[in-house]
Amino acid sequence: QVQLVESGGGLVQAGGSLILACAGLGRTFSTDSMGWFRRAPGNEREFVASISRDGVTSIYEEAAKGRFFISRDNAANTVYLQMNNLKPEDTAIYYCAASGSGNGYFISRRPDAYVYWGRGTQVTVSS
Repeated sequence: QVQLVESGGGLVQAGGSLILACAGLGRTFSTDSMGWFRRAPGNEREFVASISRDGVTSIYEEAAKGRFFISRDNAANTVYLQMNNLKPEDTAIYYCAASGSGNGYFISRRPDAYVYWGRGTQVTVSS
């Protein structure tokens, strides 16, 4: 069964850091571009960051620039999101997503560019 499994969420104080991980199971995701999205209570799902299959190219949502860093380890079939200087408005469920094979050099902010989705991990930032 093909799955993406997120981990690393939790409760952190404002100004703190977390590292989220997304492990791919059931197939290799090394040829996919990978993305992180989040959904805050009462809000629509929004883009956070995306990375190309080779890890060379990445894009970020404006509020994440300079604080969040996306990376990947293809040998471990895992993508990461390092989040620094967290703010209460970063509170959300964070989801990782994969583009599907063949699209790995194209990175997108659009959810419909991604085929596989994880179930999410909760991040709560207290003030």
